[in-house]
Amino acid sequence: MTKVFGKWEANGIEIRDPGLARYIQLESKIIPHSFGGKAKERFGKAKIPIVERLINKIMRSGQGKRKLSGKFIRGRGSTGKKLQAMRIVEKAFEIIEKKTNKNPIEVLIRAIENSAPREDVTRFRKGGLFYTQSVDVAPLRRLDEALKNLALAAFANSFNTKKSAEEALAEEIILASEEDAKSYAVKRRNEVERIAASSR
Repeated sequence: MTKVFGKWEANGIEIRDPGLARYIQLESKIIPHSFGGKAKERFGKAKIPIVERLINKIMRSGQGKRKLSGKFIRGRGSTGKKLQAMRIVEKAFEIIEKKTNKNPIEVLIRAIENSAPREDVTRFRKGGLFYTQSVDVAPLRRLDEALKNLALAAFANSFNTKKSAEEALAEEIILASEEDAKSYAVKRRNEVERIAASSR
């Protein structure tokens, strides 16, 4: 039976959020790497295994112009280095398994479900003025936002500290899976939904 990193079974994990179920791909691959095979396909990223999508988010370049907790976060040296990002995720999964005694892929799914915003705001122009309007978030965007915030939290918590990227990522995934208020991803979801609720 194929297992992710040769250690964890991904198939058969229950996805409780029906909106995300279609877009969370639970394919078990020893090495979660599709070599960009679905990059040019429309909605191709929905077919990429969820563990690989997390790895791809770890490789992102960071916040850009915006600051996170007063700091500019720039990719933690993993930008474009897929093997390094894979090692970070694999070690984080080992830490999660040790701390929770659960399948880390299942813990990741719970974290995504708890940190995916359901509502957001959009700006539109009406007669020379800009208004904000609350809108429902598409499932694929919800998934993207959840993964992005989990990765950003790992960057921020390991920035200028003795904590490694693996420990920071594992801690964030565990906190988000428990819907803990200390989790950056859960805080961000609550903030986005609060702003959207006030723009209805």
